[in-house]
Amino acid sequence: MFRLYDTATSEVRELALRTPGKVGIYLCGPTVYGPPHLGHGRATLVYDILRRYLEWSGLEVRLVSNITDIDDKIIDRANKEGRPWQEITHKCEDVWFKAMGKLNVLRPTDVPHATEYVDSMVSMIGELIGLDNAYVTEDGVYLNVLNVPDYGLLAHQSLDDMLSGGGDREVFGAGNKKNPADFALWKFSKPGEPAWLSPWGDGRPGWHSECVVMSLDILGEGFDLHCGGMDLKFPHHENERAQAVALGKTFANHWMHNGFVVDTEGEKMSKSLGNVANLLDLLEHYDPRAYRLVLLQTHYRGPVRIGQDNIDASVNALAGLDSFAARTAAVALGATPDSEVIAKFREFMDNDLDTSSAVALLFETVRRANAALDASDQNAASLAAAVNEICGAFGLELKQASDVPSEIADKVAALDAARAAKDFATADALRTELTAAGWIVETNKAGTTVRR
Repeated sequence: MFRLYDTATSEVRELALRTPGKVGIYLCGPTVYGPPHLGHGRATLVYDILRRYLEWSGLEVRLVSNITDIDDKIIDRANKEGRPWQEITHKCEDVWFKAMGKLNVLRPTDVPHATEYVDSMVSMIGELIGLDNAYVTEDGVYLNVLNVPDYGLLAHQSLDDMLSGGGDREVFGAGNKKNPADFALWKFSKPGEPAWLSPWGDGRPGWHSECVVMSLDILGEGFDLHCGGMDLKFPHHENERAQAVALGKTFANHWMHNGFVVDTEGEKMSKSLGNVANLLDLLEHYDPRAYRLVLLQTHYRGPVRIGQDNIDASVNALAGLDSFAARTAAVALGATPDSEVIAKFREFMDNDLDTSSAVALLFETVRRANAALDASDQNAASLAAAVNEICGAFGLELKQASDVPSEIADKVAALDAARAAKDFATADALRTELTAAGWIVETNKAGTTVRR
């Protein structure tokens, strides 16, 4: 049973699926107005690891991750640079997916763009106005949060506390709003700004309206899991939920939020704070797998500090894993992963995606497999296969494992078969062929391994 912390209930509970065997996930994607930073990379990697593990567990995953391609930040940048806003969004989206490719992040099954759903957003806003849960002002259309039961559920604060400033989530009003916590569903456009038609005036959707429409349209009511960074919990996710509630619709069944990437002072990295670490710089100077490994060693809900020391440590650890993969490529080929190791791996991952314990298990299994190889222990093959299985579930591709071509692996298997049949002449001939091709051949009771 896969159990996951639910932000709404503040407890680790079973991820109950609407349809057995299938998981519907909505992940808030990037606002494409600049290069991705480490925080973006963390969020995307966390949910890539989640998706891979669920698929490894035999579930069919539909991961929807949107592109916010219309937003105040996009318009601001376009105005500052004197460029069309579409030019900025197209370029930044291209940069985004290239970066995700380098990180070995699986492409979402659905990638909706906000601008593709504006008509649906206008329809939703019209419904809210018809229900008397939204109202028109001089600058746009707002949701009346006083009509939303349990507003503040994800923030775990009452609306009264927010309005009084008595909690962490103080909200402030604007002159055109009925209530300080009300938020924009539709913003009327200013001269020169991009605009779409609506019954209330030309303009563009508010950010919070975009995701609720796309998630419900693609995944339907009561979808399984809504994900994003901790910074989206309030107000973005709270306001998404509020619109669904105001419509009388069931929204996400489970809420998952990952922690921040922090700087050396412990401050969250963000563009607004000016302490952004550019993800592209990291990918240019280091093995992209190193960032995945650093994150795997930290629980997804906790903060993670990215520095020279832990990136270098991950690079060194990856070198060790690559070396292990090269040493065991032939031995592990076709072997059944050690059942006890895999059961322990499942136990850790099923308990709120405990990747840090699972990584410790991975390196312990590497140590055991190396010791078994040194001792010619036949358990080496199943242990090595377990390492490969875990790395596959993590999305960690071991470079040297793929450096053993299939024809070489076939010769190694034939060599072992000849030894088992006591056909030593054939075994020696195959060994000579492998050596002549530049491979170092090692044979013991556990089998034959080759490496460069």
